[in-house]
Amino acid sequence: MSSTSATVYCQRLLSVTARRGADPWLLPNMPGHLEKTTSPPDAPAPEPLPRPGESVEKMRARLVYQSRKRGTLESDLLLSTFAQERLGSMGEEELREFDKLLDEPDWDIYYWATGKKAPPARWAGSRVLAKLAEHTKNEGKVVRRMPDLS
Repeated sequence: MSSTSATVYCQRLLSVTARRGADPWLLPNMPGHLEKTTSPPDAPAPEPLPRPGESVEKMRARLVYQSRKRGTLESDLLLSTFAQERLGSMGEEELREFDKLLDEPDWDIYYWATGKKAPPARWAGSRVLAKLAEHTKNEGKVVRRMPDLS
């Protein structure tokens, strides 16, 4: 095969390749991402792990860690900065509510906090979710980064 025919052969192979399919890794807030990552509306609440005898300070430390290590960067940033700013002033009742919130799927929490999706009835009157939504608005336009672990 001559170099000219090889070039034509390669060009033909490249020109007849199938079109690339739809991107399987949709970015947050893009059409389709919300539908692909949303839990069914009739999904039951996650069952929290029992932690008998856990002190408030130990719970607060655990929640700081769990807020930071979620699995998606968006949730990690949103929840870890919220935990850094707010967990220190929360009482035991609010800490337990935040603990239950962290049992929910990451993308559900993200879309509830950003207002892209209404929370289910079990979270409709949540003070903690309202505070998280306020934090998410970032009205002070603070540049946020992952807090250091201390």
